Amino acid sequence: MKIDFDKNNGLIPAIIQDSKTDKVLMLAYMNQESVDKTRNEKKVTFFSRSRQRLWTKGETSGNFLLLNEILLDCDGDTLLIKATPTGPVCHTGADTCFKESNQLSNFLLKLEEIINDRKSASPEKSYTAKLFNKGISKIAQKVGEEAVEVVIEAIAGNKQLVAEESADLLYHLLVLLSASDLKLADVSKILETRHKS
Repeated sequence: MKIDFDKNNGLIPAIIQDSKTDKVLMLAYMNQESVDKTRNEKKVTFFSRSRQRLWTKGETSGNFLLLNEILLDCDGDTLLIKATPTGPVCHTGADTCFKESNQLSNFLLKLEEIINDRKSASPEKSYTAKLFNKGISKIAQKVGEEAVEVVIEAIAGNKQLVAEESADLLYHLLVLLSASDLKLADVSKILETRHKS
């Protein structure tokens, strides 16, 4: 990665984006030292123009930005940093510095996150945890049962029940993906590749 620090006196803008939600969280500046520190420590570090020193986001608040990926733009003078925030990003306490809520806009992605969280829940208190506890064979069986129910209702022409059974199918499919250490993004990539070919 050949970063051009010469255009702006050794600094380049860094756009910070949430890896899960794709929301733009903030903009700050980095120099070579802060880029190196970010790569080595996996916590996003900037160069503070007002303090004239390195500044790791979260060093005082505890709301760190955990590095996932660094991308360089076509001119080599701007970074896109994909990160996972551990709390609100803005110094005002807001989710982002642009006063946006940093929530998943796609409910299926949010549901996927909830399902992943339930892996560690008590099977007595959560249906999802109970499924995980029964193992992948039982989860796969439920996916098959729900798929058959979708087919039956579709043939019967009952739109409302097709929608309801499809919701059950999608939920159980998300549980199966999670149990298989896969994500919706993995399936989406395959669909995108097939669409292009």
